[in-house]
Amino acid sequence: MSSSPVSLPVPAQPYGRPPLRTVQVLGGAGAGSCAHVRSLATGLAARGVRVTVCAPVAAEGEYDFTGAGAQFTPDAVSALRAACAGADVVHAHGLRAGMRAALALRGGGRRVPLVVTWHGGAPEPAGALGRLSRLMERRVARAAAVVLGASSDQVDLARRRGARDARLAAPAVPVATAGEPAAEAGKTRAELGAVERPLVIAVGSLVARRGYALLLDAARAWRVLDPLPLLVIAGEGPLRSELARRIEAEGLPVRLLGRRRDADRLLAAADVAVLPSRWEGRSLLAQEALRAGVALVATEVGGVPELVGDAAVLVPYGDPGALAGAVAGLLHDPDRRAALALAGRAQAATWPSEDETVAQVLSVYDELMERHRP
Repeated sequence: MSSSPVSLPVPAQPYGRPPLRTVQVLGGAGAGSCAHVRSLATGLAARGVRVTVCAPVAAEGEYDFTGAGAQFTPDAVSALRAACAGADVVHAHGLRAGMRAALALRGGGRRVPLVVTWHGGAPEPAGALGRLSRLMERRVARAAAVVLGASSDQVDLARRRGARDARLAAPAVPVATAGEPAAEAGKTRAELGAVERPLVIAVGSLVARRGYALLLDAARAWRVLDPLPLLVIAGEGPLRSELARRIEAEGLPVRLLGRRRDADRLLAAADVAVLPSRWEGRSLLAQEALRAGVALVATEVGGVPELVGDAAVLVPYGDPGALAGAVAGLLHDPDRRAALALAGRAQAATWPSEDETVAQVLSVYDELMERHRP
């Protein structure tokens, strides 16, 4: 794939004015933020906004921002600076993207407002790393004209860090809305080796904050269950070797599936989904599980309680016994799983739609344009 920007037709000029030009900046290839930007680019482009997505080339390869109607440019410093110089509004997604966008806008010939969506905001690390994290948060919060928090705790954090204007803007992303037919789900379970045993699934990158070490502790406790559940983890990351060694050494009923493009298909075949993270904002797995009617066990951290309401079983982070017990309890209680499936779909119906999310973001852009109009 070429790394040069892709030219697209210029949208019609609304009301005789030039179309609004936005740059969407991604600091990495995280599934949640990339899916949100893809959805946002689609909706904005359909409304006549010129959208440029500045992101890693790998993210374009997976999420096809150009197919959504955006122009793509790689996230090299020079390319980002050039894209921002021609924008009316720059919208960064995540702390790292916010810092890069703020630096790219510094020293420009004109003032371009910066919007930052905080998808992250995990508990602060200790020591020097924590001090650096707080410094970055303060700089990004103060550089932004508006900070959009994906959950209420992120809005509160942005305000503590000095944001002039921080608002709740829960991003909607495309997710599966219906489970697979029973025959297809059975085929998926057969492929995974869970024909006559319960199937538990976790999805996410293999990094420390996802809590997979604790999840393996819980899986060790499940070895006394009959039938023995199978835990599958879809994701890739630096902890893979460490997790694989534990699984083999302890004889755990766990399979590491690596990075999968069919996580929605796997989820639809599962009995229980599990989210053991140390921190989450607006978890993509939680959204997918509730919309698909799959019972969810999640840690009571970050934005998870606000997201799921009463439609999931919440446990404290760092308590593998509580995690193991909650999953085992659901596996032995099909009526409770069915009730959670109904509650999950009802909870999902309260979340903003993609159109509502695009409309909210566009209203922020319009407000900033009025504020900065000569």
